[in-house]
Amino acid sequence: MAEVKWIKITTDIFDDEKVLMIETLPSADSIIVKWFKLLTFAGKQNNDGVFIMNNRIAYTDEMLASIFRRDVNTVKLALTTFERFGMIDIVDDVITIPNWDRHQSLDAYEKKKARDRKYKAQIRAKQKALIDKKSSDMSSDSLPTSRLTDGDKSSHVVFSEEEKERDIEKEIYISIVEYLNEKAGTNYKHTSKKTQTCIHARLEEGFTVDDFKDVIDKKCIAWKGTEYEQYLRPETLFGTKFESYLNAKVTPGKRQNQNAAQPNSTNEFMDKLQSMYERDGEL
Repeated sequence: MAEVKWIKITTDIFDDEKVLMIETLPSADSIIVKWFKLLTFAGKQNNDGVFIMNNRIAYTDEMLASIFRRDVNTVKLALTTFERFGMIDIVDDVITIPNWDRHQSLDAYEKKKARDRKYKAQIRAKQKALIDKKSSDMSSDSLPTSRLTDGDKSSHVVFSEEEKERDIEKEIYISIVEYLNEKAGTNYKHTSKKTQTCIHARLEEGFTVDDFKDVIDKKCIAWKGTEYEQYLRPETLFGTKFESYLNAKVTPGKRQNQNAAQPNSTNEFMDKLQSMYERDGEL
């Protein structure tokens, strides 16, 4: 299988929560370099983010250390970090990159085109339903069409088109915001200009109503009942990190009232990693 010559990296990668957490570790820069080495190597393999040599031999820590030209212990520590943060999965002793398609520009482009087609088909269906309804309403209008002047007919048609588009947009806003309120227990208004701007921007990028609902579902599972519940709001969920949220793995968040006196599991992991780095040395 031919290798991929380039992969996609989002410009806000260093704002990602996982990368921010990694940057608090000793030798964070070296860990991040290994992440990019892993991504580019996956591109060379072009095996859907699955690290298997010739479809028979799974790449081991030692093999990757040799390929990356790095000490095996530091490679193991980096892989442990990536696995903890869900950046890689170990499936039957095989290293994999979940959501590998996020780094494949061609696949992402094709998926965006598919989303565009689906969204436009939904809009056309709604437009047709509205047109049929308007036609029915106009047939019983008190002012017969035969008595309208050319100017009256023109203004009437323009008004119908504008009203049709407003109705479609309003229906989409209502559907998304009501779903958020139902799942998150919030009371946001679909008429908010800020909310409408965020939704409209994502729709323009080709995302669908179902994508919005997926993001809401994932973040409600991850954030509800935690300190992040306050961010279950339109400007956060439907903002510039929307695609990252859509492709994120669903991981239930730790509840605020659960053993509050005990150390946070993430902090425990970070402390453990730091002690491992101090023991095994610099990357």
